[in-house]
Amino acid sequence: MGDLLVYISLFLIWAMLFYHAFLMLGGYLHHSKYMDFKRLISKNPPSLPVVSVLIPAHNEEVVIDDTLRAMTKLQYPKDKLEIILINDNSSDQTGAIGEKFSSQFPYIKTVHTRPPYSGKGKSSALNYGLTKSRGEMIVVYDADNLPEPDAVMNLALALANDKKAGAVVGKFRVINAGKNLLTRLINSETLTFQWLAQAGRWYWFKMATIPGTNFAIRRSILEKSGGWDEKALSEDTELSIRVYNMGFHIRFFPAAITWEQEPENLRVWWKQRTRWARGNLYVILKYFLQFYKLESKKVLLDLFYFLFTYYLFFGGVLLSHGIFITNLFYDLELTIGPVSYMLLIAGFLLFVTEVCLALSLEKDQLTKKNFVTVLFMYFTYSQMWVVLVIYASFLEAKRVMLKQESVWYKTQRFKQPAEKNHAS
Repeated sequence: MGDLLVYISLFLIWAMLFYHAFLMLGGYLHHSKYMDFKRLISKNPPSLPVVSVLIPAHNEEVVIDDTLRAMTKLQYPKDKLEIILINDNSSDQTGAIGEKFSSQFPYIKTVHTRPPYSGKGKSSALNYGLTKSRGEMIVVYDADNLPEPDAVMNLALALANDKKAGAVVGKFRVINAGKNLLTRLINSETLTFQWLAQAGRWYWFKMATIPGTNFAIRRSILEKSGGWDEKALSEDTELSIRVYNMGFHIRFFPAAITWEQEPENLRVWWKQRTRWARGNLYVILKYFLQFYKLESKKVLLDLFYFLFTYYLFFGGVLLSHGIFITNLFYDLELTIGPVSYMLLIAGFLLFVTEVCLALSLEKDQLTKKNFVTVLFMYFTYSQMWVVLVIYASFLEAKRVMLKQESVWYKTQRFKQPAEKNHAS
């Protein structure tokens, strides 16, 4: 029986490792080709659309001044650009800072949420901002983002030149990556996710997931689909499923770059990632249980990926850990023992290879310090995710059984040094 459980856990773990290796190959190939698309759309640009940039903000006075200054540097015709700061029930100076910029720059508008939109979370704030916008393309940035000057232009050109795209997703970089060990770990995770999951899925399947920031979407899609789901803690993943189901694809275009802040301590990281995990579990339950109603069966590919990641893969890791710990105190008489150890070592080496390949695709990221961080990452940061998913699953199951409302957690921000260099 013990050997059978080991075989099951190894199958689940290695199935995901092989799939990730397949995606990483796609990410590498996409990295070598996406600039061809950029050159193509830059040669014969179409008539630029009116773009509305929505920035939902709740108590963001620590970062919002820097964000709005970055918006004033966007290289996009100002007569076709509107920046909308959505001050969502803030009790600090967020609204006042926004109004100051609005008085100086005619294309920046500050709106203050009103019932029934106010204080209900990011999705509700975005829906309110949508009602106040006029753009045929909607771009979203979080309140801590510093997009590079050509970011919105790249998003708009990519979406205008790809009629099958419902949305275009850019790349985000970690602005405080060098702050401490945690931010270095997050930086490695972020780059791996984008070049493996985003670029890899786009290259092989013409699929990507809308992130919470740095993306452009057609206004017509939002209006037809009813805007953002206000019950979803992971509103970006949920919106992605609806875009697929309407027959569009989501393009990953890493030429559009923004810099964002990541948690600098474990408490903030835990709360943020728990919200992400619970949000993805909500999406799995919402759509997997009614998959027969989906018009685009391609959506099942993404749903199965989330299902495999959050239940089967993490379940396999948990089972493997359980067998290992049990065998320390009670002899399970495993005959596969030596083989399983070799496979676990090989899995660790494959994990390190995938992350290092992702880092190598970014300038000055595959350093000795980051390499050591990746080695450390497997035994610490990755294992924390296992515990976090178990905790998030418990909270989400409790919410469903008790019919509780989802409570939005706003990630705590930190003031960044003024002299920070954001160049990629």
